[in-house]
Amino acid sequence: MKARPFLAVVLAVVVALASCGLAGWWFVLAHSPLQLQSQGLSMPAAARFVPRLTPLSLYWMADPQQPVVYTRAVAPSRQRRQAADTVARLRDGAFAAAGLDYATELASWIGPETSLALIAEGPGDAPQGWLLALRSRHGDGARRFLQRFWQTRSLTGTDLQITTYRGMGLISGRGALVGPAGSAQVPLATALINDDLVLIASGRSVLEQALDVSQIDALNQAATPQFQQGLQQLGQGSALLTARPGALAQWFGLPADQLRLGGVKSLIAALRPEQRTVAAEALVQLDGGQVPWRPLADTPRNAALLAGVHGDADSLALLQNPAGWPEPLQGLLQGVLAGSGASPIPALVAAADGGPLLWKEAASGWLMGTGVNQPAPETLDPALPAQGLLSAPLTPEGGGSPLRVWTHLQAAATSQASALQASLEGARSTDGTLAWWGQTLEGLAEQRESRQAPSQQLAQLAAMEMPKAPLQWAMGQAKAQDLLQRWSTWRLLSGLAGQPLAEAVDGLTLGLEPEPQALHLKARLSFG
Repeated sequence: MKARPFLAVVLAVVVALASCGLAGWWFVLAHSPLQLQSQGLSMPAAARFVPRLTPLSLYWMADPQQPVVYTRAVAPSRQRRQAADTVARLRDGAFAAAGLDYATELASWIGPETSLALIAEGPGDAPQGWLLALRSRHGDGARRFLQRFWQTRSLTGTDLQITTYRGMGLISGRGALVGPAGSAQVPLATALINDDLVLIASGRSVLEQALDVSQIDALNQAATPQFQQGLQQLGQGSALLTARPGALAQWFGLPADQLRLGGVKSLIAALRPEQRTVAAEALVQLDGGQVPWRPLADTPRNAALLAGVHGDADSLALLQNPAGWPEPLQGLLQGVLAGSGASPIPALVAAADGGPLLWKEAASGWLMGTGVNQPAPETLDPALPAQGLLSAPLTPEGGGSPLRVWTHLQAAATSQASALQASLEGARSTDGTLAWWGQTLEGLAEQRESRQAPSQQLAQLAAMEMPKAPLQWAMGQAKAQDLLQRWSTWRLLSGLAGQPLAEAVDGLTLGLEPEPQALHLKARLSFG
């Protein structure tokens, strides 16, 4: 009987220690920078002040210091300081573009939500201004910031105007931001919402519009069904982006005519980090809500192509039914096959192939994998004369399976007027149920003899988890860097950071698949 009190005490101590341990573990996880990897999406407080049809909005759902701490935690030890400094410069440059100094004006109080929206008067109109929303992490931070913000600018000669609108106090002033020498002074207006949300707008009219839409659910973004459904479907992310066709063309460099042809209405995307990878997932809403494109994945042949490809690769793409891709996506298909150079063979094969088709780029040239009779080589014959091509069988030296080659005849650079020169445009070999089409005979030989698989690109495709997507595209370091450096949005980010950013990129993966009411996109950007 005496043992019972002792056991009860021991049990109580064990329970107390376990509770303390669990509480401590929960505290560590809750405050760890790695929580960005699994952060759930929630409705941003600023979305109530953003017009429903805003051209572009961006919500950062974490403390601005967290990306710096996160980068330092996951970067290789020898690169931690450099990587963290790069992210810090990018953050500081973004705030500096709005005329704010992060270190002296924001760092002491800004909390886990920063939002930016471009404001337009009506659908399809050019943006007339912008709205920046900053959330405070403690009670007096936002109020003290506004006091110092306007006090500092009043000392530089800014004329302040204090008014009331919809019961809110507004402060505005012309010259609060000063552009390049000789340019007009830039006005600003601010308001404080519930003591924890600071609104900064490029003028009083923009701020008044934000306050107007906050009072009417039919006019603000937070009450938009598509926005709410997008949050629910995307699920996780530390950043949220919305864009309409005009902004997609202006800020992301997408062709405006293709956006119109495809009936693109809007985009909502979430971004989150995964170790040294930034993962993005997006939903593109289309007019009519139906995508007339439902290619069925041939799972066994997909697996056979991925298992059968050999040799080094800088780009690897798996395409379903390339012959049936809709017109608005033909530009994307051409971008995937852009590594073919001047050879017309890849485009001819893709136009005749019901899929799947595997595309590889390497130092030895391009390589395609298809079903042995899908397409049959004779399918290309009607298009050959227009391309100036000839088709012929070829027996390799030393034996082996017979090949089919396509050559282009042209006049040789010689004094003999009748001399012709043949250049190889493509070759084809077979291996069981698969056919391999190559730019060079050396590339086909590498595919046949090598036992090394393009492991990096195969791992990239597996990590994307879209095995039936019509487009799965994995790019290595050189291909990814070249693509990003030609993208205007990436150059803008590099400008904000004050340094080139592409050098740190190790790979890029893209995936696309249709859904009942949208196109579903995924992208993964990996850093070394």
